[in-house]
Amino acid sequence: MSFQSNLYEQLAAELSGLIASRIFAPGERLPSIRHLAQQKRLSISTVIQALRLLEDRGLIDAKPQAGYYVRHRPRTMLAVQAGECSQEPAFVGITNQLMRVLRANEAPGVIQLGSAWPPDELLPIKRIQQTVSSLARRDPALLARVSCVDTNEPNFIRQIVRRAVDWGKLDPAEIVVTSSCTEAINLSLRAVAKAGDTIAVESSTYFVLLQLIESLGMKALEIPTHPKTGISIDALELALNEGLVDACLLIPNANNPLGSIMPDENKKRLAFLLALHQVPLIEDDIYGDLCFTAEQPRPVKAYDTTGNVLLCSSFSKAVSPAARVGYCVAGRYAQQVALLKTLSSGATGHFFQAVLADFVAGGSYDNQLRKMRRILAQRLAQMSDAVAASFPSECTFSEPQGGFVLWIKMPEQVDGFAVHEQAIANGIALMPGTLFSPTGNLRNYIRLNCGNAWTPAIEAAIRRLGEIVHRVADDPLVSIRAEQSARTA
Repeated sequence: MSFQSNLYEQLAAELSGLIASRIFAPGERLPSIRHLAQQKRLSISTVIQALRLLEDRGLIDAKPQAGYYVRHRPRTMLAVQAGECSQEPAFVGITNQLMRVLRANEAPGVIQLGSAWPPDELLPIKRIQQTVSSLARRDPALLARVSCVDTNEPNFIRQIVRRAVDWGKLDPAEIVVTSSCTEAINLSLRAVAKAGDTIAVESSTYFVLLQLIESLGMKALEIPTHPKTGISIDALELALNEGLVDACLLIPNANNPLGSIMPDENKKRLAFLLALHQVPLIEDDIYGDLCFTAEQPRPVKAYDTTGNVLLCSSFSKAVSPAARVGYCVAGRYAQQVALLKTLSSGATGHFFQAVLADFVAGGSYDNQLRKMRRILAQRLAQMSDAVAASFPSECTFSEPQGGFVLWIKMPEQVDGFAVHEQAIANGIALMPGTLFSPTGNLRNYIRLNCGNAWTPAIEAAIRRLGEIVHRVADDPLVSIRAEQSARTA
């Protein structure tokens, strides 16, 4: 690839990020070609190539003699109202329903719009293979290395610290390497809370987080959440003042399933409030590297001055889910998390820590992120357009600012489990909304994975899903039967 083509693709990726984050909102005019060329110090032809690429992706429209405008994307979601959330902490009970859905979704031949795994063709599998072979030859001792105390591979820790320099200075002693982001969150919950404690979560939030809370005998308190700016700090402050919260478990950057990003001023206020009330925050930042904004958003950890935030992440969404390497920057809870890690699963393999460290240190990771952000933003736009064209006019959907899932609100009478059951009967996997709420408040929602390449099969699947939602909306008995079935699962 030539240097010139790199430049226009970089500009296209930057502009698509600004569009996805609504810095340039639908209907707004982009800066002129001449202005962009001067501002970015690029040639006119490079800017024109970038704008044509965005036009091909359906993100902008050219208007003769008027310039380029952001394409309208109709029917976006309104904020979740406070009344939709339970006012009381609740024990979670989603595991039986979740396992039923996951088993159905993984049946052979099903079109995978359910689980949010990155598609194989976007992962750097060949590059990882090369790194594995090279490292095994250079340092075969890593394949046998194990320790109950020295569980972190130094070069892996070094890369985590180096990648954080833009927003803060991490103490390597606070970092605990885990076998996944999920394990990092599990260990963090166990370090900061006990059975019966109340964990504040977003409404909606990732079902695995609710499953972890359930497995530890804790309660969850849903806090109203805006589909663009994240959790309501005012509502959380009320709960803190009433002494209802023992810990928080949040996804501030590219929330799953909303795709929202909390503004920096909200992150600062959140960190201050939680430190004031001495309530720890477990921050799931697994999608932080896959945000479409012009600059990568900072985590709440960047504003933590007391060691109160436990930052959890991994490389599974952008590099290799099979590597099973995550980490927790555990602040003042580092010793507890490290002890729990040693007692529960021992050390995470040093070899794959070293593989990922080599991949990140050589610049391959940054190239991988640029590619994934560009492609995922395009695929989300395609899915949004298809949903808008096929689903009932009453449906609304999120405008994800990162990640690769779309959150859809259907008419009130439509049950997400009914849609799931009929979708599975038609060979289509999806996730019903009640799994993203500890109290089942989100029954008329579904989540779609938009990461897969856009194919005629997926296009046909979305049309078929639209037909299913229309049919369920017109026949209330379908939803009633599905709700009864889900309750007895």
